[in-house]
Amino acid sequence: MFKSMLRSVARVPVLRRNLATNAEQRIKKFQIYRWNPDTPEVEPKMQTYEVDLNQCGPMVLDALLKIKNEQDATLTFRRSCREGICGSCAMNIGGTNTLACLCRIDTSTAKDTKIYPLPHMYIVRDLVPDLTHFYKQYKSIQPYLQRDTQPADGRENLQSVEDRAKLDGLYECILCACCSTSCPSYWWNQQQYLGPAVLMQAYRWLIDSRDEASKVRREMLQNSMSLYRCHTIMNCSRTCPKGLNPGLAIAEIKKQLAFD
Repeated sequence: MFKSMLRSVARVPVLRRNLATNAEQRIKKFQIYRWNPDTPEVEPKMQTYEVDLNQCGPMVLDALLKIKNEQDATLTFRRSCREGICGSCAMNIGGTNTLACLCRIDTSTAKDTKIYPLPHMYIVRDLVPDLTHFYKQYKSIQPYLQRDTQPADGRENLQSVEDRAKLDGLYECILCACCSTSCPSYWWNQQQYLGPAVLMQAYRWLIDSRDEASKVRREMLQNSMSLYRCHTIMNCSRTCPKGLNPGLAIAEIKKQLAFD
């Protein structure tokens, strides 16, 4: 009896290995936007790749990395932290701007997943948008603490718990540009309209109790284009991968300027 028990135990890992080896493949197709600046005469195209979901992690970024590592090393995209902190892997997946590292793969093999770069941006290559102008806009709002006076103790700019709480839902923005590139007003006016991401950061500094440049900050926004091209379409709030609400921040800026 003891020998038969040993034989049955010994068979268990063999059975498990066979099950893992013989598991039916789940082939998922990904259609990915491709464009090479080295051959500008060639039109952009969608290229199809197949990935076995049984051999892939659950996120779209896992699939992209698997394709790049095992099928096509020329596929180009940004990525870094893999946990929704850096904002590098922002792209349009299945029609929605999001982060590839936070977007779960649609496990239905009956339909392809389409992946594009962020819309209405100049493209560096494949899924890499040119964010130069976006970062210049961010720089233009002077996103840093500005004071003319020193704190009483000469050390720290203290803040009450209540004032600190006002920054929640604002400082978490990772500048991935998902919201701005989902906004039709930004698509057509991005040379003058700052867009949801930058305006939310502008509001973050406007309501910081430690900052003493509020008047100058409001004057910078008091024109017909920088702020008021927002028509409350609210695509920005729907698409934010961090669950923030840029539309609300913009509305609060408008209220401040209305009573200025």
